[in-house]
Amino acid sequence: MLPSYLEKEILIIGCGNLLFGDDGFGYFVIEKLKEKLNDKLKEKVALLDAGAGASSILDLVEDSKVKKIIVVDAIDFNLKPGEIKILTPDELPDDSLGLDAHGIPLTEKIKKLHNKGFKIKVVGCQVKYVPAPEPYIGLSKEVEEAVDKAVELIIKEVDNLW
Repeated sequence: MLPSYLEKEILIIGCGNLLFGDDGFGYFVIEKLKEKLNDKLKEKVALLDAGAGASSILDLVEDSKVKKIIVVDAIDFNLKPGEIKILTPDELPDDSLGLDAHGIPLTEKIKKLHNKGFKIKVVGCQVKYVPAPEPYIGLSKEVEEAVDKAVELIIKEVDNLW
C-alpha cells in the first residue's frame, strides 16, 4: 500500500530545514498551500513537507500514481533575496538544490525522474539568511514576503497542469 501522498496525480514537496532561517521556505509554502488549495485541486494534489528528506521521497515516486511534481525549495542563485524562480529540470545546474540530510544531491534525482517522463518544476526562492550550523527559526522579511507569491504561482501551475 502506498503512502497517501503517492496516491495523487500531483505531488508538491516542500524541502528545507525549518531550523535554519530561509532554508525553511518550503515548509512555510506547504503550510500556506494547505489553507489555499480549493477542494477540486485537493482531489488531485498531495502536499508534503519533506524537510531534509526529499531525496527519500523522490525514490518512492517511480512506483506511484504521481505524474507531476513541484519541488519547493530555498535556492542560492545570486538573485535578489526573496526572488522566486520557476525552473524546469533542464534549467537546474548540477547540485543546485544542495544536499538532503544524507548528502544526496536533489538535482540529480529530479533530472533522473524527468528523464523517465515525470513532469517536474522547481519553485525556488533566493535566500537571504541561512545561519547553519546555528539554529534560527523564521524567515527573513524578503523570503517571508515571497511565500504568498510562491503559493499563487504554484496554484497557477497546478491549475494549468502544465
